[in-house]
Amino acid sequence: MIGRLALLMVLLAGGVEAQDRGALVARGRGVFQDQGCYGCHTVGAAGTPIATDLSRIGAKHDEAYFGRWLRDPTQQKPRAHMPKLQLTDAEVEALAAYLGSLR
Repeated sequence: MIGRLALLMVLLAGGVEAQDRGALVARGRGVFQDQGCYGCHTVGAAGTPIATDLSRIGAKHDEAYFGRWLRDPTQQKPRAHMPKLQLTDAEVEALAAYLGSLR
């Protein structure tokens, strides 16, 4: 009986973690829209193709990379044309999760 209860608790915790992850990605999608990222970038058919198409960018880089990039693009790539955005740590985390989910 205790073994089944422990298994149930592990499965439920994984479901909660997946829900939290989904909520973080959704917040990141909102930050992407609120910051006007689609003014330069495309995701799927939406956006303006001035800068990198981000549709599958999550397959190329991990969230830690996106976090560093979002905090200071020119530190990652000195000739980057992307401006340094004024984002909170929570916004960076959410936007990095969203970009990481694009595969």
